[in-house]
Amino acid sequence: MITAVFSAGLTLIQHALRIDSGRLRRDYYRFLVRLLGLKLIVRGEQATARPRLIVSNHISYFDIIGLGATITGEFVAKAELASWPFFGTLSKIARVVFIDRKRQATRAARDQLQERLDAGATLIMFPEATSGDGNRMKPFKSALFTVAERQTGQPVTIQPVSIAYTRLNGMPMGVGWRPYVAWYGDMDLIPHLRRLLELGTITCEITFHPPVTAADFPDRKALAAHCERITRDGFARLLAGRENA
Repeated sequence: MITAVFSAGLTLIQHALRIDSGRLRRDYYRFLVRLLGLKLIVRGEQATARPRLIVSNHISYFDIIGLGATITGEFVAKAELASWPFFGTLSKIARVVFIDRKRQATRAARDQLQERLDAGATLIMFPEATSGDGNRMKPFKSALFTVAERQTGQPVTIQPVSIAYTRLNGMPMGVGWRPYVAWYGDMDLIPHLRRLLELGTITCEITFHPPVTAADFPDRKALAAHCERITRDGFARLLAGRENA
């Protein structure tokens, strides 16, 4: 299965090298959803205003596949991802914005993101700056929210999104099973992916929350705190199955 994923991915990369298309990238992610046995459930409405900044909690590399299949946008990722085998190549083709998260590099990272937003892009960002275990969220870091504080041009629409993995082969996924889907700490990628594919059909639920702008808040820290609260509440509802009530 892993070999099939890689082979199919490389074939599509050859086409992507010739066609720089957001639709093509989304179609590729949708292809991976089917190939990897993900079941997507999406709730809420996507904002139509551009530029747009999507901020989501982060659990696994499956987040990128699920969100990429749902949103026509460009991901923001840590610079180390660019050097990963295979996934680094895919990320470059998908126009991922690689940023250095070190404090001294924050200005350069902000400038990279600002350039994409100035072009009217949709950026997808994980403000936790790392992935969790699938049962709890980490605090949002506010530094990169500075890209939403535009003084000129169209205001950036910020849309919080919650993502969770809730079912395995149709049965509710409990506390003990969620870390099998999550990829965090010092886990090795390929062994983790192999075990994940052996589990069966995984349900990934995504909720789009009402959008806001930086003008709605006194500063970026208040904006980050709002997005974290909304995302955390949505995440908790998904894990508890309350969105289905």
